Amino acid sequence: MPTIHVEMFEGRTTEQKRDFVKAVTEAAVATLGCKPESVDIIIQDVKKENWATGGKLWSD
Repeated sequence: MPTIHVEMFEGRTTEQKRDFVKAVTEAAVATLGCKPESVDIIIQDVKKENWATGGKLWSD
């Protein structure tokens, strides 16, 4: 059973998330040979002020 953790900036709509988890589930089934009902996806929305790359906050 794969569990896929996804962290992304907040602001995506429920519809975008719905489409995303469908596509990721389909990719997991195709590449890992698992059943769709065994794929868990956990999405964490992160504020840009709580994420940094290269020493700089994304909110800056």
